[in-house]
Amino acid sequence: MKIKDVIHIIEERISPVYAESFDNIGLLVGDADAKLKGILISHDTLENIVDEAVQKGMNLIVSFHPIIFKGLKSLTGQNYVERTVMKAIKHDIAIYAMHTALDNQAFGVSGILADKLGLNNQQVLQKQSDTLRQLVTYVPTADAEKIRNTLFEAGAGTIGNYAECSYNVEGTGTFKPLEQANPYVGKQGKRHYEKEERISVIYPKHLESRLLQNLFEKHPYEEVAYEIITLQNKHQSIGLGIIGELPEPVAELEYLKQLKKQLNLSCIRYSGLRSQPVKKVAILGGAGSFAIQPAKAAGADLLITADLKYHDFFQAENSIILADIGHFESEQYTKLFLFELLTKKIRNFAVALSEINTNPINYL
Repeated sequence: MKIKDVIHIIEERISPVYAESFDNIGLLVGDADAKLKGILISHDTLENIVDEAVQKGMNLIVSFHPIIFKGLKSLTGQNYVERTVMKAIKHDIAIYAMHTALDNQAFGVSGILADKLGLNNQQVLQKQSDTLRQLVTYVPTADAEKIRNTLFEAGAGTIGNYAECSYNVEGTGTFKPLEQANPYVGKQGKRHYEKEERISVIYPKHLESRLLQNLFEKHPYEEVAYEIITLQNKHQSIGLGIIGELPEPVAELEYLKQLKKQLNLSCIRYSGLRSQPVKKVAILGGAGSFAIQPAKAAGADLLITADLKYHDFFQAENSIILADIGHFESEQYTKLFLFELLTKKIRNFAVALSEINTNPINYL
């Protein structure tokens, strides 16, 4: 097994196309064609994480946060980023990170925390734009069902809780095979009329190459006519944050105490209380000040997030409680999610959770 095989497994589940444009994800250090020795899963990649990988004989670190975020202009060991990268290169250790590609999945960072807190009726808080495409193709009527099934098998045609969705219109197609053509039907030099179906399906954009490959392999025509349309519609399961409901309303201060205990938090910074019970809860793992207005618009009683600044708390305006639980703390279960993902798929190689707590913040 090679490192690129592990990357394929990760990206089948956590597609990199949904990462934020500012992010730096994927294989950051190392050779994708190198043979795999073992995988170490960490929240961050630091020098001591590389040391741990060396000690355990592993040559791939799968990290949530990317060690290289901004461009490196030198590798002289002047800071922790450069030293970490240099040490990884010296020991032939690859580093892979997914960061916001996982943040933008409903089952990702915020979804993991929402499940931990037992939220019901979960929905993505801030859906990402430019996630859906529509494929339109034209098929001889006799082959239409085969092509529909081919597209469905590739993952097209799912809308919310419905699968195998398509729209089909019967019509007549025309074409004239030229001299170099090898037509499925019709004769060279003569216009041909064929009863066809126009098949339209919606699909998430990360499936596009697989969808087209299936279409080209199974379509009977030598030249496949198709159109791809970018939609304004938003995918219901792609985007940042989660909003859901507690099984029962809980008094606000009591819920903050429960939250602290459930997540084993050292402290919670929170805005003013409203003397109303908490029922609807929004979550944005990591830095989430940008989620304050979407959470208010969605009717959340409480937003759980991190890295709020002094003036961010004023935005609560007595219409929501803002709870800053800490950056690392809001993402603390991500490492275990990645471990479970890879151990289910890879049984012949060692996959280990890092034993090092990389949280740089301490509390008294």
